[in-house]
Amino acid sequence: MTLAWIVGASLAGGLLSIGLAAAFALTVRAAWVPMLVSFAIGALLGAAFLEVIPHAFERLDAHTAALTILAGIFVFFIMEKLVLWRHCHTEDCEAHDQHAADHDHGRSGTMILVGDTVHNFIDGVLIAAAFLESTQLGVITAIAIVAHEIPQEVGDFLILLHSGYSKARAMVLNMISSLASLVGGVIGYFALQSVSGAVPYLLGIVAASMIYVAVADLIPGLHKRTELRATVSQALLIALGVGSIALARLAFGH
Repeated sequence: MTLAWIVGASLAGGLLSIGLAAAFALTVRAAWVPMLVSFAIGALLGAAFLEVIPHAFERLDAHTAALTILAGIFVFFIMEKLVLWRHCHTEDCEAHDQHAADHDHGRSGTMILVGDTVHNFIDGVLIAAAFLESTQLGVITAIAIVAHEIPQEVGDFLILLHSGYSKARAMVLNMISSLASLVGGVIGYFALQSVSGAVPYLLGIVAASMIYVAVADLIPGLHKRTELRATVSQALLIALGVGSIALARLAFGH
């Protein structure tokens, strides 16, 4: 019965958070996506620094947690190079052209999907741990996770659209990524002690993906627009993204 609760909550939680986020992100006009990328940056940085990193530091000593995040950033740098090499074999490739199209040829989208999949896996482990304690705690934890995920998932959708993914493909890939919560929940049920020991390190990888995509891939694109109105708009939307994570944390902290 407990396993059934874990499976149901993991599936429902992942699909509900993505569904609610998609309801917003998929109705956004295509012309708005580059502007709303600023919100996505804020949501990523807010999730990393207000939610993920504090949890990692609670479970690991500061130096180990910081080293894990640093190693994660290096890994994502290498991954992005591999994505570039896959699409480019010559120096005059479009990806090397600073005046190329606004989207980034899928690079930040790939990074986000990797980080989001790991994050969903961790959510599944947390749901399993809560249900093993009590059904009530499990339900409350699942609700809290959905509430935390919605603003971040909105940001993820916007990044995928900005990376050149179609709305349908972004939806399908996010659905597939959400299944990692089911995997985490089932593995957590059968081997919670073994899996829970890896969670702090996985949190470091999640934080690294969020920071890397925001700082290395998305923020440089904002600097292409230097006029005052655009700068103010970008700053306000970044603050709104951070604020959405802070508000979710205050309202549904767990």
